[in-house]
Amino acid sequence: MRTETGTVIRLEDYRPSDYLIETTDLAFTLEPEGTVVRAKLGIRRREGIAADTPLSLDGDELTLAGIKVNGETLAENGYTAAPDKLVIGELPADDTFTVEIETTLDPAANKQLMGLYRSNGTYCTQCEAEGFRRITYFLDRPDVLSVYTVRIEARAEDAPLLLSNGNRIDSGSLENGWHYAVWHDPFPKPSYLFALVAGNLGVVRDSFTTMSGRAVALEIYVEHGKEPRAAYAMDALKRSMKWDEDAFGREYDLDVFMIVAVSDFNMGAMENKGLNVFNDKYVLADERTATDADYANIEAIIAHEYFHNWTGNRITCRDWFQLCLKEGLTVFRDHEFSADMRSRTVKRIAEVKLLKAHQFPEDAGPLAHPVRPRRYSEINNFYTATVYEKGSEVVRMIRTILGPEKFRAGLDLYFDRHDGEAATIEQFLKAFEDASGTDLTQFALWYEQPGTPNLTVDSKFDQDAKRFTLTIEQRLKPPIEGAPHQAMHIPVKFGLVGASGDIEWTAANGAEITGDVIHLRQPKHEIVFEGVAERPVASLLRGFSAPVTVYPEPDDADLAFLARNDSDEYGRWQALSALVVRQMKQAAAKQADAHADVFDDATCEIFTGIAADEDYEHAFRALCLTLPSENDIAREIGNDIDPDAIHAAHMAASRQLGRVAEGVFARLFHGLAPTGSYSPDAASAGKRSLRNIALAYLCHADRTSDLAAKVFADADNMTDRAHALTLMAHLQPRADATLDALKAFQAEFRNEPIVMDKWFMIQATAPDAKTLDTVKALTNQPGFSWDNPNRIRSLIGAFSAGNPTGFNRADGEGYQFLCQAIARIDGHNPQVAARLLTAMRSWKNLEQARREQARMAMTALASKQHLSRDVRDILDRTLA
Repeated sequence: MRTETGTVIRLEDYRPSDYLIETTDLAFTLEPEGTVVRAKLGIRRREGIAADTPLSLDGDELTLAGIKVNGETLAENGYTAAPDKLVIGELPADDTFTVEIETTLDPAANKQLMGLYRSNGTYCTQCEAEGFRRITYFLDRPDVLSVYTVRIEARAEDAPLLLSNGNRIDSGSLENGWHYAVWHDPFPKPSYLFALVAGNLGVVRDSFTTMSGRAVALEIYVEHGKEPRAAYAMDALKRSMKWDEDAFGREYDLDVFMIVAVSDFNMGAMENKGLNVFNDKYVLADERTATDADYANIEAIIAHEYFHNWTGNRITCRDWFQLCLKEGLTVFRDHEFSADMRSRTVKRIAEVKLLKAHQFPEDAGPLAHPVRPRRYSEINNFYTATVYEKGSEVVRMIRTILGPEKFRAGLDLYFDRHDGEAATIEQFLKAFEDASGTDLTQFALWYEQPGTPNLTVDSKFDQDAKRFTLTIEQRLKPPIEGAPHQAMHIPVKFGLVGASGDIEWTAANGAEITGDVIHLRQPKHEIVFEGVAERPVASLLRGFSAPVTVYPEPDDADLAFLARNDSDEYGRWQALSALVVRQMKQAAAKQADAHADVFDDATCEIFTGIAADEDYEHAFRALCLTLPSENDIAREIGNDIDPDAIHAAHMAASRQLGRVAEGVFARLFHGLAPTGSYSPDAASAGKRSLRNIALAYLCHADRTSDLAAKVFADADNMTDRAHALTLMAHLQPRADATLDALKAFQAEFRNEPIVMDKWFMIQATAPDAKTLDTVKALTNQPGFSWDNPNRIRSLIGAFSAGNPTGFNRADGEGYQFLCQAIARIDGHNPQVAARLLTAMRSWKNLEQARREQARMAMTALASKQHLSRDVRDILDRTLA
């Protein structure tokens, strides 16, 4: 494991490699503790590079067993080998030559889950970002594209399944019960997209006919006996393939597309060319074991990884600074897919909630960085919400600015120009500029400037002149020391709302307006609308047209007006959300007890009206009725945060709304009771969501979880069952009924790891003074493993990131526990350890006593020797 701080890598220092690897032939002889890898690399020296320039290849914990150049064994003085580097000085004068390298690996001991590892008897690889160098010495960088041919040999009894990228071109039996398979991928790819899977798995097969008439075999591999639970994933895959053809004209290009589900995986999934490897929680689902949210995640992540075939694989990124070029773009594509599969408004609200919950705090804290970072010391730490979610928002703004037709033309041009290449943000933007004739120079600042822009808005109305004036000023919030700050191009979708709907206007000046979009380009704009018949309320950022904040927000009366009258459903939700957040912040600031009212009569009336309004779809009503989380309230408070005061306000708010609208919620709960068999479709999921929101409010109003206990006992699906158990564990964690339900759940699902993750998470997120003791005890449960990322995230990650009052204990023991756990995990899996540490990113916003406790815990962690580069990087930036 690399434990040094590491050299800082800078974007401005980028230069192409001296050599290219045009072909890569790999031969694996698989053994759990002694795998042999033979690599034959077809090397080309770049034009202008001197013949005596050494070839320097990357490694990570490698053992070199042999090396040849052009078939001749090199003398020991012809190269220098270390676990992390192989430098070959004795090279032919010809510009092309071959290098053969033999390395030995121990997959069973590889607990980092990077490179080649063995999990539950299955060999698996994970190579993004820099895992391939743990397999063989290589130019392990995304701008070195190579054509791969892979031969895999293993004992047929241990690994009847032998998979790699591309198309299988040969297979057969060998002596002593061994067998082999040969795979060839005709499309040049960087090493991070290499994949190998070997083991004994079941398979679900199907096929898809592309728009040009080619038949593609579809295969999803899972543990034996779990094949029926891959049916929804297969359906989502076929819908993704069809949608990508219809929406973007992108057709699949190989003879087979494969997905393999594994239980030990650091990420959600990986888009390796033609052979996607998935965390099994994003593949396996049925009504007994998966919630509606699980089904939606499977659909989205299957689509995301498939869409990478073009936005990430066929066109990859030149260097890791361009990571958003594949991730942000592909997140945008999977968001659009989910919007078309489900409800566009509901999906958009969910996206914004996620962005504000994860990316906005990242932008506002010590881990802030631009969408395209300019420096890093550990690239694994830049797989962030800024790169993914904010990166997606930047792509969405391009479409808003250009319009759908010019956006599609620009993306088509990008595909045509750069297919088979490693591209940059500049090349991406240039395609849109050339296709649309639009100058995106100023817009490109979105990729360069860290932080969340804030819009300060003021308005005035002249009734006699029928003139409405909006004054909008932009600045970064907060300004980041040393970071550039220039006025950005911010597209603001808007409407002027009156009592009977949107108000028309005859002319406007002060900013460019195209359709319903105001283009902010200057630090300050005064926009004058003429011909406005009545006083309007401005509905700004419809559809969340830009990832910005607005302060000050409209007053309570205008927010309530928009929540009732905005013709844009997103605008209604946003207005209500802002109104609720404001009043909950006020309650937390007063440190009112859990019996006090939080909301005024007007807000309660809006809530009750939405709950009863059957014109809205169920899922939208459920979202509107869901209170902002305690973390959401803390983010809006900003500084001197007292998590206990926020929790008290949250409980009081839930009880007040439950009381005020008890009759409406009772009717919803009983009226939406299931009448048929379970279906994961969006409409059915929306009904369950609304019913479960009603259940939650009824339980809060009653101050017991008795009704939840009845739902738990009667439920015929995991959505209702897990929700009811959560209510029981969070409202009455020590009650006999709750403890009995937790025992029953464990007894039924102890052999279902994905379901047990829910059991751990439900207990870890209970807002109770004794939850930390529970979490510590659960680490000693037979079902908990310090080696399994899913289990760590479901218990320790859920506690630290999803239980504000339990984790942020005033005595600091929550912080100490997390830092001790990180030190333990870091010894074998630095990636998971570093991601856990991001729960501390907002520690400076806590009230003084907690702030000091957090600092002490992290300082103790920083004093430990041999921390990984991953953890040291996050720790140094967080403490700075």
